[in-house]
Amino acid sequence: MDFQGYRVLVTGGSRGIGAAVCRAFAEQGARVAVHSSGRSGPAELAALPGGPHVAVQGDVADPDAVQALVAEAVEALGGLDVLVNNAGVFDQLDPRTATYEQWQEHWRRTVEVDLLGAAWASHCALPALVASGRGRIVNVGSRGASRGEPRAVAYGAAKAGLTAMGQSLALAYAQDGVAVGSVLPGFVETDMATAVLDGPDGDAVRAQSPAGRVGQPEEVAAAVLFLAGPGAFWSTGAVLDVNGASYLRS
Repeated sequence: MDFQGYRVLVTGGSRGIGAAVCRAFAEQGARVAVHSSGRSGPAELAALPGGPHVAVQGDVADPDAVQALVAEAVEALGGLDVLVNNAGVFDQLDPRTATYEQWQEHWRRTVEVDLLGAAWASHCALPALVASGRGRIVNVGSRGASRGEPRAVAYGAAKAGLTAMGQSLALAYAQDGVAVGSVLPGFVETDMATAVLDGPDGDAVRAQSPAGRVGQPEEVAAAVLFLAGPGAFWSTGAVLDVNGASYLRS
């Protein structure tokens, strides 16, 4: 794919899937705004080909911070063509043993980051995406949105909401030429999944796919780039499973 001249903002872009997405866009000629909660900087940008790229920071759970970081990205890049809502947290909590206080905190933080942060970013970015004439939003969800997550209930619910938000925005903004889609990965080999993959359940997790492994960040990035591409407008509203057949929806 050729993304020469594209301007892309990736939330949670300094590590894991987000870093792979940033790298893939940069390799195809895009300029990228790499977001992190507070650590992105010259080291992350130096690793990207092309450019010039920019670093933006802020807590996506804070609507004021999101408004500021999106504005900074749009100004630095001279506009915006693609928003990738990738920032997220994955915290496990057993609903059978959690206290009410633990349950509240688990839900509050997960929903604020995984769902509301994407909602804030989308609203702030949409004027620039409409103005670009080729605007795209790609949401990085989870297979947990479809199959449920018994030890990460809030995560599954937030990702389901993210997918539904994407489809609603696809309906709302098709007339403006903005396409919105979602990718739903299964387990991916990132630092966020290390505790599970290196733990006693790691082999069982890998065995969920008939390929006998978990995904790589670059495989998710390839799906993101497809939905962001100029030929994908007619796929607006699409939800792509990227889980190695570890979970299949009918």
